[in-house]
Amino acid sequence: MTISPLQLYKCLSDATRLSCVLLIHQEVELCVCELTQALDVSQPKISRHLAQLRECGLLNDRRAGQWVFYSINQDLPQWAIDVIVLTAQENRAYTQEC
Repeated sequence: MTISPLQLYKCLSDATRLSCVLLIHQEVELCVCELTQALDVSQPKISRHLAQLRECGLLNDRRAGQWVFYSINQDLPQWAIDVIVLTAQENRAYTQEC
């Protein structure tokens, strides 16, 4: 998986997308309903942002019955994973607000 720094930061430049990525990193895997509840955002909006993150290559999805679970794409370059991990570690208050 190749992603440029510009692509990564564009994908993370929206507050909802950034929150989704940080929460998914924190919990390892989340479904749309869990993100909807955690962020107090409508299901269509969360789904739209998750689709964008999947298209960017940041997330993988897994279907289990009627549920779709999202996780961080482990095929990302190590520098991109490091950005996500460091952002999550240094900004815990950001995800605790959710």
